[in-house]
Amino acid sequence: MKRFALLAAAALAAPLAAQTPAITQPAAPSPPPTPIKVDPFVAKLRDAALQDDLAYEITEGLTTEVGQRLAATEAEARGRTWAVAKLKALGFRNVRVEPFTMPVWVRGQETAEITAPFPQKLELTALGNSAATPPQGITAPVVVFREYNDLLAAPDGSLRGKIAYIGHDMAPTQDGSSYGAYGVARRAGPAIASRKGAVAVVIRSIGTDEQRLPHTGGTNFPAGVQPIPAAALSHSDANQLERIAARGKPVTMRLVLTPRQLGRGESGNVVAEIPGTDRNAGVVLIGGHLDSWDLGTGAIDDASGLGITTAAAKRIMDSGRRPRRTIRVVWFGAEEVGVFGGRAYAQAHGGERHDTAAESDFGADRIWRFETNFLPGAKAVTDRLGAALSPLGISRGTGRAGDGADVGPMFALGTPAVDLNQSGERYFDIHHTPDDTLERVDKEQLRQNVAAWTAMLAVVAYAPEELGPVPVAK
Repeated sequence: MKRFALLAAAALAAPLAAQTPAITQPAAPSPPPTPIKVDPFVAKLRDAALQDDLAYEITEGLTTEVGQRLAATEAEARGRTWAVAKLKALGFRNVRVEPFTMPVWVRGQETAEITAPFPQKLELTALGNSAATPPQGITAPVVVFREYNDLLAAPDGSLRGKIAYIGHDMAPTQDGSSYGAYGVARRAGPAIASRKGAVAVVIRSIGTDEQRLPHTGGTNFPAGVQPIPAAALSHSDANQLERIAARGKPVTMRLVLTPRQLGRGESGNVVAEIPGTDRNAGVVLIGGHLDSWDLGTGAIDDASGLGITTAAAKRIMDSGRRPRRTIRVVWFGAEEVGVFGGRAYAQAHGGERHDTAAESDFGADRIWRFETNFLPGAKAVTDRLGAALSPLGISRGTGRAGDGADVGPMFALGTPAVDLNQSGERYFDIHHTPDDTLERVDKEQLRQNVAAWTAMLAVVAYAPEELGPVPVAK
């Protein structure tokens, strides 16, 4: 019994001993990271750019002396002439126009009114690539879909002889991510409505404002889908239509849209360069798009982007120190109606080595974040870029860079990307509306953009490291 008791006591003690934590010495604190010093050359250029006036001068000049610049029209051609003269006067090298042809769509008459149960006029605008109504218009019942997914769920043929209305609940976001989620109502909604038999479609404008200013934008009718008249209502009128429909009485609308397809016309990319010192290094491609929609003067979309990138490149050119890599500034044509300029550029230059591409096409408000996708061996470049941008209030993101419609075709070929993300809090209040004018550009925020782009070029265009090409998804 004594031996049994001793064994039992030992058995009970064993788990207790096993659960007693070992006494360990506290780990030594990790040494603080070594601070990254900003090259005085970079810091000097960055800080001087906070007093920049050239970006505003370009934005003001283009929107005043040319105005709206619908793709492949006479107005966009005047914009190219203006751009060539300006870039040459600034001292850029190899300034030229690289033309291409594309389909041309122009706006016509556009009116709408509710004829029953509560007759009243509506403010709307045609979407790019919209078909036309007969000259006398279309009068038809309206079927209200509060969101795009409700339209998708509608039975085939259920919209025959009717006008479809598509709503949404887009809200402002800093990164503009809501545009991707809700913009499908404009990009694909009209084609879906056509497949289901609709004679026309109106959408709540893809925007975040509550103004009585409709937002235009392109839509697409794939092969085999009959194009139908398609328009965007201002948010105030979309709210009104939804309130009327909520009364439970049938709603009838009269719609007149008379846009035209003019066949093929000419657009083009305007190209200018700062030649680099290393012939074996690749190109740093930057820019924005020259064309605009025809409701406003395209100040934030995208004259300001042209001003920002051109002013930053000019500061590198005037620094007295040539970059290692050639900096190529491109004012892309025909972005709004289908990224024709970006695709034409990739077709013409895709065989050339490009070490980086970046685009400014999200207005003129402050840059708050940057991201890259350089090769792992170029981590030091991203670190130096982060240190240079931090004093401007710009933090490093955790995603993979690759924004920009016009430079997207080059990203698809493996060109590394730098994203300098602007705040989108108010961008979609103005985007594609008659309110896209010079008055929406804040000079101080514009200067912060120029300083960020100048710092980026002063780091990337001189970097000795290899930046790419980077793997691309199949």
